Amino acid sequence: MDTNKMSNIKYIYSIIKEGNIPLFRELYGRNSELLHQQAVRYTKTLSRFKEVFGDKEISVFSAPGRTEIGGNHTDHNHGRVLAGAVNLDNIAIAAKNNSNIIRIESSGYQSFEVDLNHLAPNENEFLTPDALVRGINARLKELGYGIGGFDAVIDGCVPKGSGLSSSASFEVLIGVIISHLFNEGKLDPILNARVGQYAENIFFGKPCGLMDQVACSVGGLVSIDFADIANPIVKKVDFDFESTGFSLVITDSRGDHTNLNNEYAVLPKEMKDVATHLGCGVLRETTLEKVMDIAPSIRQKVGDRAILRAIHFECENDRVVDEVMALEKNDFKKFLQLVIDSGHSSYMYNQNVYVSSNIKEQAVSLGLAYSEVVLKGTGAWRVHGGGFAGTIQAFVPEDLLERYITTLNHLFGAGSCHPLFIRQKGAVKLDF
Repeated sequence: MDTNKMSNIKYIYSIIKEGNIPLFRELYGRNSELLHQQAVRYTKTLSRFKEVFGDKEISVFSAPGRTEIGGNHTDHNHGRVLAGAVNLDNIAIAAKNNSNIIRIESSGYQSFEVDLNHLAPNENEFLTPDALVRGINARLKELGYGIGGFDAVIDGCVPKGSGLSSSASFEVLIGVIISHLFNEGKLDPILNARVGQYAENIFFGKPCGLMDQVACSVGGLVSIDFADIANPIVKKVDFDFESTGFSLVITDSRGDHTNLNNEYAVLPKEMKDVATHLGCGVLRETTLEKVMDIAPSIRQKVGDRAILRAIHFECENDRVVDEVMALEKNDFKKFLQLVIDSGHSSYMYNQNVYVSSNIKEQAVSLGLAYSEVVLKGTGAWRVHGGGFAGTIQAFVPEDLLERYITTLNHLFGAGSCHPLFIRQKGAVKLDF
């Protein structure tokens, strides 16, 4: 098909309007109502681009959010994680503008511009999307990739604060736009993830690991081994999640995130305190047996909770290997039990389900209790991500999906539940 025709707004608009797009089914599932909603979303975004930037030759991009499936609080001690791309995504309509200015309009946010003549970090720009775009371009230019001005309209469906990594999705979306507009699509997904992490660390002003960006960029189910933090081993897991008859449901407990920074900071510190007494920098460098052997002599020095968290790390790190093996052997029943085991370990040993200084607020604990009542013997449930006041994750069989969503929405309010599935494509340019 003619490339110019493929990138023409009117042509793409007509294709989407007609519906029956196999690519959409791959990205968003087979539900006809949801597919219709996506068609409406894309056509509105195309129309908005034309309204703001004019009738240009455009390209269409998508980058998914991600969910952590295994490896709760393991990456910061160089452990293993299992993550998956989900069907909630950020999309962009983008076109070169033959300048050195990037202009972005994003639904729900102020429009902004980034001048590529100025690519140094700016503390006044910390925690803004401008900083991420500037940082991504700075790093790519430093690595020898082409950059340039473009116009983009972005529509985001990855809920902010949901634990699905809306920021990482945005980062790899910008990366894939630059890859295709200025580098013939040659930017490797792992490098795209690294560039996003760099921008978030150096330009955005937020320390973060690499798990989120890798999962969003690569797509599907991925295991990531951070033993060598500079060169993590990323492996795509061959498993067809849709064939299981289960939905992956993320539920926002709508807990209060205020003043939790210390809780998140203390958790890896306590793990590393135990490692230090074993002559290691991180827990990945030691074993469960050594932790248990030294525990009696360091209880007064590090505290019992630190030892429990170290035990969680060692068991959870091994559990990721077992989860991957179960999926590769198509033993979904065993996988579900491992997910439950992971949740129990986070609750009892890692202790990141509620804040001990505020026992009256235990939204995540309540969500897990309700989940167990509905799903025991059939599904799986666990705390998701950082924990304390965030989200829970459940694998729900289709015959219980309506009941589960109704039950959890009754507890936390309408719209708390997000039924998802693992999508195979990461950050991509869409060809119609």
